[in-house]
Amino acid sequence: MAGEGDFDCEVLIVGGGPTGVTLAALLAGRGASVIVAEKEAAVFPLPRAAHIDHEGMRILQEAGAAMEVMATSRRADAYEFRNAKGKVLMAFNGAAGIGPGGWPIANMIHQPSVEAALRSALAKRAPEALRSGWELLSFKENADGVTAHFATPEGARSLRAHFLVGADGARSPVRKACGITFEDLGFEEPWLVVDVLVDDPSKLPASNLQICDPARPTTCVLMGEGRHRWEFMILPGETPEQVSSPATVARLLGPWNVAGAVRIERTAVYTFRARIAEQWRKGRLLLAGDAAHQTPPFAGQGMCSGLRDAANLAWKLAAVSNGEAEAALLDTYQPERAPNLRATIDMAIMMGRMVCTTNPLAAWLRDAKFALARVLGKLPDGPPAYPPLDRGVILAGSPGAGSYFPQAVASDGLRLDDVLGPGAWLITRDILEESPFSPFADVLRDWLDRHSTEAVLVRPDRYVFGTGMSQDLEQQWRIGTGSVGMIR
Repeated sequence: MAGEGDFDCEVLIVGGGPTGVTLAALLAGRGASVIVAEKEAAVFPLPRAAHIDHEGMRILQEAGAAMEVMATSRRADAYEFRNAKGKVLMAFNGAAGIGPGGWPIANMIHQPSVEAALRSALAKRAPEALRSGWELLSFKENADGVTAHFATPEGARSLRAHFLVGADGARSPVRKACGITFEDLGFEEPWLVVDVLVDDPSKLPASNLQICDPARPTTCVLMGEGRHRWEFMILPGETPEQVSSPATVARLLGPWNVAGAVRIERTAVYTFRARIAEQWRKGRLLLAGDAAHQTPPFAGQGMCSGLRDAANLAWKLAAVSNGEAEAALLDTYQPERAPNLRATIDMAIMMGRMVCTTNPLAAWLRDAKFALARVLGKLPDGPPAYPPLDRGVILAGSPGAGSYFPQAVASDGLRLDDVLGPGAWLITRDILEESPFSPFADVLRDWLDRHSTEAVLVRPDRYVFGTGMSQDLEQQWRIGTGSVGMIR
């Protein structure tokens, strides 16, 4: 137990889910001391999140868990929105292709397997970091740190850290103790989730589906290997108990003709919400993942958003902890992440409202609108792109500043991030033929050509700081961050 002037770690993370453990692994990989306090004794054994995109996989790559996650994930090339008669209203294809992050665009996962992979990766970097069965009781902040008190299997314990991150879920005790409220974005719908184990995959759809049926809006998606999921909207007048009864579940699955092909693993009722915390940093206290925001599942971005929080926050916390930057760098966390997160939630709400239409006339008008858009060739061929960073640690005005920098993959499967490593990168034309850049020279040169620049400085979270002349970029980077190291 640390005294008031002693520190157990630089960063204390409350919550050992995907966001918290990913953040811990990224911090440990950058040399920052970290402890994760998780109130549960083990990983929750049933699936929750179902999808990680290419950018999330790239973050797991740095955390050391990507290959293990990929081993049990599956890909669905298409995401279709169909009406009650089965007609396709809108379809996003090509999701099995490789995205800018250097991994498949859409990866259907089994969350307990993802969490196990992350915990294994963290244990390799910081064997004593995860404290299971530690429930937060209270915490107190002063000028130089935070002292937190826990109930543990060994009795009462206290930890002292320079920063505390609440990655403790939608009901976040850390957020509540800080008195931080939510901005409600006006979407709240109860749904029944039915997860199944698959014995005969030939009887199940190979695409992810949204059934826009006003009589019963339904979702049907792949999950990790050997699993599938249905989600059924709970209609007005129905109770969660009625809808989740075995008889009702059997009736809802009846039209899918999967009797004998699947076994029910669990049923649960969730309320899909759209909310953003008003404040993500309060002194030495920060929020990440569901503690900071909740998004409806229709765009598959819930876990992905938490992983992006971890990537943005990790390099900044590490820089502050390592004495390379002032704590003011952390003030850029919410301004950078919130616009991207808000656009993600807006997309999920748009999809959700399209699916959740229960008025037959409104559904008919919706179908007619999409039919006309198809005739006119105005249907989108994919989800809208997330906005680039437009503020924070970027060299505003330089071509490509704030955009996502792609991960090149060599012909032998070698990935750029694994070669260059963590940290910021300064990539210039005159070093492209040198090791370690040479396997990726063509792709990197093409990026520089498209942005008409001699050099690019890429942030540790793989967003572009700016472009221009290398000496200017390095000077502006040090002004903007303090002195966060980079690799040439």
